[in-house]
Parts: sequence; structure tokens; C-alpha cells
Amino acid sequence: MERVTIDDLAARLGLSRASVSYALNGRPGVAEETRIRVLELARELGWQPSVSARSLSRSRADAIGIVLNRRPEDLGSEPFYMGLLSGIEAALSDAGTSLMVRFVPDGDSEAAVYRRWTAERRVDGVILTDLRLDDPRPSLLDDLSLPYLVHSGHLTERGWRFDNDQEATILVDHLAALGHARIAHISGPTDLLHEVERREAVVSGAEQHGMRASTFAGDYSLEGGHELTARLLGRRDAPTAIIYSNDLMAVGGLTALREAGRTDIAVVSWDDSLLCRTAWPGISALQRDPYHAGRSTATQLLARVRRPGDPPVGVVPPKPSELVVRDSSHPPR
Repeated sequence: MERVTIDDLAARLGLSRASVSYALNGRPGVAEETRIRVLELARELGWQPSVSARSLSRSRADAIGIVLNRRPEDLGSEPFYMGLLSGIEAALSDAGTSLMVRFVPDGDSEAAVYRRWTAERRVDGVILTDLRLDDPRPSLLDDLSLPYLVHSGHLTERGWRFDNDQEATILVDHLAALGHARIAHISGPTDLLHEVERREAVVSGAEQHGMRASTFAGDYSLEGGHELTARLLGRRDAPTAIIYSNDLMAVGGLTALREAGRTDIAVVSWDDSLLCRTAWPGISALQRDPYHAGRSTATQLLARVRRPGDPPVGVVPPKPSELVVRDSSHPPR
């Protein structure tokens, strides 16, 4: 009898592979009723995780992998990812484990890297970033029996996840206290799960204050922040304050405002960095801790690889995100 796969379960239930994988692994993203249906069918058909990768060898590669779907030349301009990778590398170095980093242009190339790493036993586990809607990577890694953790914030069973609701509340409350009634949120790509959460939280928070919020999708780049901000200025209902989902877009937006002579629009950034501190005027921004998150994610993944089945290891929680107020924050003018 052939082994039942995640694809078999998905076909029987009329669900995506990602949804079935989420249900089998106790991850958020599926309704409880759906989770029950998946688990019941899995038991009925005798589904078991693949053990082929585990049976190939008991030896370890003493390496953890991370695949970044971006251009290598862009990494140096993204302080958040530099902090994240520094934290991961610090934890792995302490444990005598190497970090393998690969840059790829698209999702198919990323999947090919995971398959090659598994076939060649190059890594013991991987860290995922930028989880997307209906993301195929978790189910692929489950099928490959390659341990993984997802990085996007506070530590959960499957990774580290920032509290986007709490952070949006901090930013929106700040602008409401200054008297703003029309705000805009320039986010990252619309298919990223954390950006979906951010957009929804900003709009919800604004409604609670009786504010009007509009959202626009950017690409995290300096140029993207500049272009979208310039477009916003041409609108009849231009906002009096703009929230940017990262520091690069905030700096680009601030440049567009300065070029247009618009000192009346307040600017805040979801990420703090040297760019925000040295911009003129200084940009109000959330202080987060990507280094700590990276270090904790790597520590948790190492424990899973070396002691499978053990309870999650304890990690020191980071300080809650805090808003550093600078001159870019001001009441409507």
C-alpha cells in the first residue's frame, strides 16, 4: 500500500496543501472545523510524516539554512534583516553550527534549494522568513522531513512572531493623540501575512479613534516609499500623517515630502534604525529587536534538531516594542 501524502489528504478534502499542513502541525491559519476534518481523515487513512530523510543517516550536518527571496545587493540596505541574521549567526556560532545563506529570485528557486539541501544532507533545519498567504513552503518542508521554524515575531511552536496588533495600536494611538484624522499606511507586499495583519490592525485602530485610514502596498524600497508618497500628495484627500512599514520607505517618503515642500505631514516608521535616527527631521519609529528574535529562533530550532520531541527550550522574551518619538511626529499643520 502506497504511503498517504499531504497531497492525498488535500485532494480528498478539497483543500490546499498548505491548509492541510497547517492543520496537521497545529499551526494557525485554518478554522478549527477544518483542522478536525483533516486530523480525522489523516487518522482514518493512516497518514504518517515521511521518515525517509531521518532514516538516511543519524549524523548531523551541523548547519542551519536560510533562503532569502531577494537580491543579495539589497540586504545591506535592510537594517532589520542585518539584525536578524546577526542574531541567528550568534546563536549558531555559540553552538558550533554553521549558517548557510542562499539568495533566490523566486519561490520555485527557493523550493529547489530545500530539495537539494535535503538530498545532499547539507543542513539540519531551516528558518523561514516572510510567510505568505497560502505559503507552500511549510508543507514542502514537512514532506521533506526537514525541521524548520518560521520567523516573523514572538516565539510560538513554529517560530517567532511580532505582535502586529500591539505595534499598530502604538503607532495609531500616537497619531490620534496628536490630533490626526486622516492617515495612510504604506505597507510591504500584499501577499505577506504580517503585512495583512498590519493593514487590518491599522484600519481597525483608526476606526476606534474615528480616524480615516487608507492603505497602499509598497515594496520596502527607498524608491517605492518615495514614489507612493509623491502620488499621495496629489490626492484631494491627502493624509495628514503616514505610517511606513519599514525604515527605507519612510526615508524615501520623507524625501518626497521635503522635495514637495510639505512639512505639514507627519511620518512614522514601523522599524527603527540608524536611517531614522540620522534623517532630517528624525523619524519617529518603533524600536524592535530583530537580533534577539533571530538569536531565539535559531536557539529554538537547534533544540528541535538535536532533541526532537522535547518541550520547547526556554528563551528570554524581548522587550515589548516601544515608539521612539522624533521630530517627524507633529500635530496636523
